[in-house]
Amino acid sequence: MQTGTITPSARPRLPRGVRLVHNEAQGGWILLAPERVFKADAIAHEILKRCTGEASVDQIVDELAKAFAGAPRERIHEDVVKLIGGLADKKLLELS
Repeated sequence: MQTGTITPSARPRLPRGVRLVHNEAQGGWILLAPERVFKADAIAHEILKRCTGEASVDQIVDELAKAFAGAPRERIHEDVVKLIGGLADKKLLELS
């Protein structure tokens, strides 16, 4: 999936069997999938905790723009689309 194909109305969510968990041994948040672990930094965690299948990509970007008022919305949008696209490619996120 190319990041350009992620529409603003897409609703990302964790697929069945993938969980976002806090793991002290890993030093923070991780995406736990069958036979795979993805360490989520603070920015990835802020994005992923909003990927419930309820909010669209645009709504997630809007929420993050409010939470991090100093960051330009365009940059937030780029980061969100890049992360979501990369994780969707790895089957760690689904888009509906």
